[in-house]
Amino acid sequence: MIHYSFYQKNPASHYIYIDMLVDTITSEKIQLQLPAWRPGRYELGNFAKNIKRVDMFNEKGEVISYTKLNKDLWEVETKNCTSIKITYSYYAAELTAGSCFADTTQMYVNPVHCCMYVVGRTEEEHKIELKIPENYKVACSLKNENNTLTAKDYEELVDSPFIASAGIITDVYKINGINFYLHFNGECKPDFTTIKKDFEAFTKKVIAFWGDFPYDEFHFLFQILPVKFYHGVEHKKNTVIAIGPGYAVNTGVTYENILGVSCHELFHVWNVKTIRPAEMQPYNYTKENYTRTGYVYEGFTTYYGDKLLLASDVFNVQQYFETLQERLTKHFHNIGRYNLSVAHSSWETWLDGYVPGAPYRKTNIYDEGNLIAFMLDVKIMQATANKKTLHDVCVLLYERYGKKEVGYTEQNIVELVNEISGKDFSEFFKDYVYTPSDFETPLREAFDYLGIDFEKQNSKLVNENNYGFKTIDNGNFARVSLVHPYSPAWKAGLFAGDEIMSVDNMMLKTNLNDWLNYFSEKDVVTLTVNSGEQLKTLRMQNDKKGTTWFFQPILKLKGEKRNENFDLWKVF
Repeated sequence: MIHYSFYQKNPASHYIYIDMLVDTITSEKIQLQLPAWRPGRYELGNFAKNIKRVDMFNEKGEVISYTKLNKDLWEVETKNCTSIKITYSYYAAELTAGSCFADTTQMYVNPVHCCMYVVGRTEEEHKIELKIPENYKVACSLKNENNTLTAKDYEELVDSPFIASAGIITDVYKINGINFYLHFNGECKPDFTTIKKDFEAFTKKVIAFWGDFPYDEFHFLFQILPVKFYHGVEHKKNTVIAIGPGYAVNTGVTYENILGVSCHELFHVWNVKTIRPAEMQPYNYTKENYTRTGYVYEGFTTYYGDKLLLASDVFNVQQYFETLQERLTKHFHNIGRYNLSVAHSSWETWLDGYVPGAPYRKTNIYDEGNLIAFMLDVKIMQATANKKTLHDVCVLLYERYGKKEVGYTEQNIVELVNEISGKDFSEFFKDYVYTPSDFETPLREAFDYLGIDFEKQNSKLVNENNYGFKTIDNGNFARVSLVHPYSPAWKAGLFAGDEIMSVDNMMLKTNLNDWLNYFSEKDVVTLTVNSGEQLKTLRMQNDKKGTTWFFQPILKLKGEKRNENFDLWKVF
């Protein structure tokens, strides 16, 4: 058995102190490995950078020597030792759905960040003893006895984050005899009556989609922040969702985001936690797990995370269209779709992670994969006279691979689509999954089949519509986030990262579009720009030809009578 003790000395310091006990040692050396990444985020995290001072002792309390072999692997001299104690502290100052955070109000841990494992002994039972204040509650999917958490092996341990805090509010609902726990931590007043009604509805639909629930319970762990935030991470028997602001958890966009991310993460219980690509079966925590099927494990999940809210009537058609319009916008506003396919973008999340990176370089596996799933879903309906859908492909993935703990390959996905549809989809995968491409033509075909109007509406923002650049808030000024190639802004020399300070000598006060609109009759406007801490003056041509550099996609049902195909598609 491997045993850890977690405690704080000065909670405000954000350090968590960890004592690790390894017993039954029979070799002269052992190796201790800390993971370099966490499942759910396909980039290296290099968590060892947060570890301060590692000391090791034998059973007599004597210091023993060790050598660090690489950034996160320690080799320990254990000759004449039957057990050893390793002590270290972990800096936990980031609060997201996949991080660790400790302060005066809570100890929140994703063990994959900070629990070393003994190489060759990951199959043993692992325990975490929490030395926490008496008024703290613990939210976790692991067995908990007197604040000691037990995992059957290391894999279960690192798949089981926990929150220890005095402020946790918990409720529960039951589906098919399985308890689904709702844990809220942070300043908020959750309306459990409404929340449970909606969660019960989409949970039933997700379970009906797959045919069963593979585990005996499930925990939603909500970290509620005081600011706008949105992040979720999947696990087998739980999920952590960081969201805010806390005062809005029951209303509007924030509540819709809670529903969206919760349904998405629940779908992940099957898709990627149970059904995995061959490259991640099992996970290798020491290095990159390269795969080109991110469009399946993230894209399909994004698609069904939204669609099953519609199928369960938690979302109405308009709410669903708004989520799909967001995906369409991200596709059509991303010039990277012409340069790197969704399959190869999946591979390269390991290279530049989740940051925008070099402009125009890549696509997004979540958004592009969502649209791939939508198009496949409708095309399979067309090929089978509405008798089969992408749902049937997913079920076969679960039956043939997930339940047998066998990883699927890229080719397996194509083969399953061909089997279910009765047609060869190789060209579709070649053209839209493996080749950089614009999806407008196949999307329009899918929308037409379902009786959905797809319109291109001019952007309401003058900078996007007339000049071809996008911005993000940056105090009073506007920071450029993207410039469309060959647009007036591109020709004027404006690029991502530039900060626009004035328009025709009028200083900006969070009102870029107001001034651009005011000068809309002019053929040329002059911008004062901070570019790399140097002031530049740029003359930018006003595109009055009606060119829409960044259009807004608008979806609505055609006619007064709904298309029968749409109603059949909506079921799953």
